[in-house]
Amino acid sequence: MVYLTRRVTFSAAHRLWSEYLSEDENYNVYDKCANPHGHGHNYILEVTVRGEPEPTTGMVLNLTDMKRIINELVVDGVDHKHLNYDVAWLEGVIPTAEMLVIKFWERLAPAFEGRLYEITLHETENNYASYRGLEA
Repeated sequence: MVYLTRRVTFSAAHRLWSEYLSEDENYNVYDKCANPHGHGHNYILEVTVRGEPEPTTGMVLNLTDMKRIINELVVDGVDHKHLNYDVAWLEGVIPTAEMLVIKFWERLAPAFEGRLYEITLHETENNYASYRGLEA
């Protein structure tokens, strides 16, 4: 089995806030990330697929196709956006890195037809979340 990863970047703003918590609880949990106007990150998104290389091409998946799918289904919708307000498919989601990888998976998995293995989202150089779907 071969694992192939495409890395892309995007910039976006978000605010971490839960409607299930009081104002004090939100600030205690999310600290400065609860800023009413939000804050931004330069995200790094890694999408990994798996499979056996096709004998005729030597590829698990054409990287040009992989790039197009990731951009069309995720990056084009979130780049230079406020994730709480500008992205319809994130409505009602607390845009933590953990929740974003799940939502990105939901959008990408059908397009990769069972080959999607893992999504990793680097929010900062020190913080990232990975997701391998429900089967993992």
